[in-house]
Amino acid sequence: MPGTTGAKSGGEPANRLFALDGIRITAALIVVFYHYIGLNSAWDRNASDLFPALRPFAVYGWLGVEIFFIVSGFVICMSVWGRPVGDFAVSRVSRLFPAYWAGIALSALTLWFLPEVQELRHLERWSDVLVNLTMMQGGLGVGNVDHSYWTLFVELKFYALFALVVLRGVTYRHCVLFCGIWTLAAVAAPTTDFQLLHFFAMPQYAPYFIAGIAFYLMRRFRPTMLLWGLVGVQFLLAQHYVPERMDTNLGPHLAGQLPTWPARLVIALGFLAIAAVALGRLDRVRWRWLKTAGAITYPLYVIHMAIGITLIHHFRDRVAPLPLVVSVTAAMVVLAWLIHVFVERPLSKRLRSGMRRGVQEIRLHTPAPTERPARARSAPLTASVGPVGLKRRLDRTT
Repeated sequence: MPGTTGAKSGGEPANRLFALDGIRITAALIVVFYHYIGLNSAWDRNASDLFPALRPFAVYGWLGVEIFFIVSGFVICMSVWGRPVGDFAVSRVSRLFPAYWAGIALSALTLWFLPEVQELRHLERWSDVLVNLTMMQGGLGVGNVDHSYWTLFVELKFYALFALVVLRGVTYRHCVLFCGIWTLAAVAAPTTDFQLLHFFAMPQYAPYFIAGIAFYLMRRFRPTMLLWGLVGVQFLLAQHYVPERMDTNLGPHLAGQLPTWPARLVIALGFLAIAAVALGRLDRVRWRWLKTAGAITYPLYVIHMAIGITLIHHFRDRVAPLPLVVSVTAAMVVLAWLIHVFVERPLSKRLRSGMRRGVQEIRLHTPAPTERPARARSAPLTASVGPVGLKRRLDRTT
């Protein structure tokens, strides 16, 4: 694969895909504008009256999550290639939790001291905040501190599924088999009452993860009709769930008034953007600022909704709508950068070091599987069974 070894003179790894950072930050910002402009929560009135030109676009900003899922499939497959499952677990935990914990702390404090927006006040007790620290509240039926955290539980389930591939060894064949089996499971899940299958197959979101994996296989090896067919099937399956996703994010009333073709177009653009990365069409994009933009994407995502909507609601009668949205967005970006520098970097490093020691301890105290004694092949067969036994064995086999 072009650009997988070596480094540029500036010390930047040659395999860094800056275009993916650009896609990440773009997806994050359209989600931010969906929450700030597309929803009415922050304004206590119809946002269409405040943003008549922007809101028709902002209401489709929830699709940034779908683009995130494609990127996730691509990046996870790329990052775990040739690595054992222990390293996979260490990398995911150290990557996800530090900024997430900071987001929970800041969001919970904001909702405690400024409980202005009714839609954000959904936790029954403070112990729910403690459950949120595990990122597993979605499996326990506990509400999220921030509504946007539901996507993180989806990511965790994807990691759990892909860990099966890592256990077997991440190879071209295993990845394709995984994508095929997951596709069948996602198609079958809605037609059965087997809740566990539906829980892990994630029919609405599986097409994006699977497409991301297929795109990475194109990148690492080469595009083939099989991989393009796999991507095409995922694109068509994703189209099936567009009306349902619109109902979920916008409500049946508003979703029923809006056309679905803009959502389908955004999904198509997301697929095309990752395809361009997979085919190397965007390899020349190496703007340094994209590295920082990509780094703050995750902290921005975990802090923007509850805090940002509360701030907009608090100042909505004192600052004009558009400057207020721009100001709050800028504040969230700065706060995300501070979390990345002063929380995510140092805490991730410590968490990674501690978990690596734990994994090494497990490996140290796990006995190697005993090998079955090999048969002595140097001695002739007649030496062990004799001429008569050899004749009988040959007679049985013939």
